[in-house]
Amino acid sequence: MSEQAAAPSETQFALQRIYIKDLSFESPRSPDAFGGQWKPRVNLELNTRHQALNDDNYEVVLRLTVTVRNEADEVVYLCEVHQAGIFLARGFDADQLNRTLGAFCPNVLFPYAREAIDSLALKGSFPPLMLAPVNFEAIYEQSRQQQMAQQQQGNPIVN
Repeated sequence: MSEQAAAPSETQFALQRIYIKDLSFESPRSPDAFGGQWKPRVNLELNTRHQALNDDNYEVVLRLTVTVRNEADEVVYLCEVHQAGIFLARGFDADQLNRTLGAFCPNVLFPYAREAIDSLALKGSFPPLMLAPVNFEAIYEQSRQQQMAQQQQGNPIVN
């Protein structure tokens, strides 16, 4: 048996490119939003998706939507960014690949998306908006457990 055939397959992971796929900012209450006390209520929605490209390359897209409301529950501004990256992931089994694309890659993309949101708020003449770090591993695990529970409910075990 040759050494090459006996060697275990190696995993490779590399960031190929990071880019903004979509970006938007809306401030429906401008210029009225600039008056009065600034006591914002911030709502963050996030999700991820990924797709295979070719030759073990995958596009991962992290979408952040931030809605900021005033005390009267009116939308002051809304930012949305689709932060994307192309990642090389080779030699992973299916579970490892899903965890890498669903948790690790969004963790890599988040600082870029957070900076884009902060920059948009500043350019809209609002105070900086520094989003807290996100635990993508916990979100991935929770999503995985929900999928397993749904599968169990949909497929009852017959004795």
